[in-house]
Amino acid sequence: MEISDKLVKRLFINPVTAIIVREDGRMLIVKRSETAGAFPGLWTVPGGKFEEDDFVKKPPTTKSYQCWYGALEPAIQREVMEETGLAIDTLRYLTSYVFRHPVHNVWVHGLSFWARYQSGEVVLHDPDIVDSAWVTLEAARSYDLIEGIYEELAQVAKLL
Repeated sequence: MEISDKLVKRLFINPVTAIIVREDGRMLIVKRSETAGAFPGLWTVPGGKFEEDDFVKKPPTTKSYQCWYGALEPAIQREVMEETGLAIDTLRYLTSYVFRHPVHNVWVHGLSFWARYQSGEVVLHDPDIVDSAWVTLEAARSYDLIEGIYEELAQVAKLL
C-alpha cells in the first residue's frame, strides 16, 4: 500500500511523559545527555515514544474492528520503568503539546500525564538520560528545564 503525501504530512511522533510525584510532594526530573538527539543537556520528566508494540501484540478490545482501548497507560508505565526503574500508579492526564522536532523535522504531538510513585529506586537505563533529581516546585526553578516543563510541574503542584 502506498502512503500518499497528504497522509505523510499528518504523521506525528507521539511521546508520552509522566510527572512522578512522591508522597512528600517531590517530583522526579531527569537530565538529557549532551549527545541526546533533542534538547541535549536539558532537564525534563521521564517518558518516551508511544509505539505500535505497546498494543499490537495484545488482543483488540473491540470485536468488529481492531481497536485497543486503554493502550496508552501501559505504554507510559513501560517508558517510566525503562528509563527510571520506577513503578507508577494513579496515572492522570495533564496536558498535550505540539512542536516541530528540531532534528527530524517532523511534528511531535506529546501527551503529558502525572502519576503517583508506587515503588522502586531510580536507576537510569536510557543512555540519553544521565541524571535525576526529586525536586519541589521551588527547587525546579534552579534547573535548566526544557521550556514548558516548569509550567507542567506547577500544574501538578496545584492539583496536589
